[in-house]
Amino acid sequence: MRFVGAGISEYFEKSEAGRWPAIADGLRLSLAKLGEPTTSRVMAKNTSRDGRAPTQRMLKVGEMIRRDLSAILQRGEVHDPDLARFMLTVGEVRMSPDLRIATAFILPLGGNQKEEALAAVRRNRHEIRHLVVKGGTMKHAPEIRFEIDGTFDQMDATRALLAEDHVKQDLDD
Repeated sequence: MRFVGAGISEYFEKSEAGRWPAIADGLRLSLAKLGEPTTSRVMAKNTSRDGRAPTQRMLKVGEMIRRDLSAILQRGEVHDPDLARFMLTVGEVRMSPDLRIATAFILPLGGNQKEEALAAVRRNRHEIRHLVVKGGTMKHAPEIRFEIDGTFDQMDATRALLAEDHVKQDLDD
């Protein structure tokens, strides 16, 4: 919520009550020392990508890491007998905007023993990170975080929803 032409103290008075009182009070104190300008200044552009689509670079790097991860896990290059028990599917890799964090969504074949597979992969994340960078063409190694891939569960829930009688009735009309 931004008010054009309003000073910073007016902005915080008109914003939602109690939203960030500590920040507002700190700004008021520092502005009182400096003397608040009468015109509003243009604030720095927000660099957060919340709610926006990933860039082409994020998609390209994510896909490259996904392929490398799949190959590493398929060939069994990680020296852990617990991890070797699982056949893992890497469904997607999402990159942070600065390309420092890669979140890989994995699922064991058949969907059984999800938590055990996730724990085994997380235990070996440093070795996996080393193997991904060693085999790829990336200059810097992103931190790789692992999560369970829930897309198959979402697809099953959508199919079940579409199979309900009252939904079928609406779709047939």
